[in-house]
Amino acid sequence: MKKMGIFYGSTTGTTENVAGVIAEKLGISQEDIYNVATTRVEVVDGYDLLILGSSTWGVGELQDDWYDFLDGLKKKNLSGKRVALFGCGDSTSFGSSFCDALGIIHGELQGSGCQFIGAVEDQGYAYEASAALVDGQFVGLPLDDGNEGHLTEARVDAWIGSLQGALH
Repeated sequence: MKKMGIFYGSTTGTTENVAGVIAEKLGISQEDIYNVATTRVEVVDGYDLLILGSSTWGVGELQDDWYDFLDGLKKKNLSGKRVALFGCGDSTSFGSSFCDALGIIHGELQGSGCQFIGAVEDQGYAYEASAALVDGQFVGLPLDDGNEGHLTEARVDAWIGSLQGALH
């Protein structure tokens, strides 16, 4: 199995909680879960699969802790690494920028050599627009735990199921 690390930015704890759920379901130990606010970007070198999570703030902005980490990450050669994205957003109050942070991270890492995995169809999501939507699919797993928390576990399970082939 590939060595997996989860890297997240979280202000209110929602994205951190989702990172913990994903880790538990994938059997990733606590020592392989990193808050990007306190992690050096070189830590990613030890992993084959990077699971990156960010909430979206304001009208389509990255969670604050991601800016410096992402600047360092996009300068790295990520050839041979797979990247799966997940994010939290508010599809009701900010439906015109739902989970845009996923799209920002995806866009910034284009050209880094990584292979993105874990795209999600947009069926069943209620939103107006998203920078995370490419060719009719989200570039990762979007979650609205505040308004659609009853769907979070099933969405995480389906997403993890789609990743299974890339984990070995």
